[in-house]
Amino acid sequence: MYFFLKRTLDIFLSIILLIIFSPVVLITAFAIKLTSKGPVLADTPKRVGKNGELFHFLKFRSMIANAHNLLRTDPKFKKLYEEYKQGSYKLKDDPRWTPIGGFIRKYSIDEIPQLVNVLRGEMSIVGPRPYYPDELATQTKNYPSTKELVKEVLTVKPGITGYWQTTGRSSVNFDKRIDMDASYARRKSIGFDLMILIRTPWAMLSGKGAV
Repeated sequence: MYFFLKRTLDIFLSIILLIIFSPVVLITAFAIKLTSKGPVLADTPKRVGKNGELFHFLKFRSMIANAHNLLRTDPKFKKLYEEYKQGSYKLKDDPRWTPIGGFIRKYSIDEIPQLVNVLRGEMSIVGPRPYYPDELATQTKNYPSTKELVKEVLTVKPGITGYWQTTGRSSVNFDKRIDMDASYARRKSIGFDLMILIRTPWAMLSGKGAV
């Protein structure tokens, strides 16, 4: 019953939110094309979903084209890449941002296309955040005690919003973040999902901890 209700809620909310945010989608897409070269959607590698399956994670491009690969391969970003890994795969001041990139990231506007991932069944509205495969490999090596927690997290679909996103967001380190996500995966409660949804608008509008 939980999974049926959750999927029903996902489909209903995704359709409603896509309709509500359609003007924002159009304005954001136009602004991205106007202010920087490259595609409207981010050209990033696949992320890890439920049961370890990889999927294309949709989000508006907030950085220069090919930013993900450039960070890892361009010598001029070598120091930045080390900072990125040491900072739980997050950067506070990222020189790769486009003119509007920082704004759409801060207020989570770049996340809106993930509603399509939800309709496809790859994600849920509420759930753990999906990680890059190399990020999971490196972080579990840095935090060996989290390996079992990662297994628990991968038993549920990743989400657009979730437990840690509405509390500490990017300011929470990986070990604490994965522990919170594992706790969410164990609970499997529609009531808990609704509580997270209620907290989400404030987390988005405040931009607290967003990177």
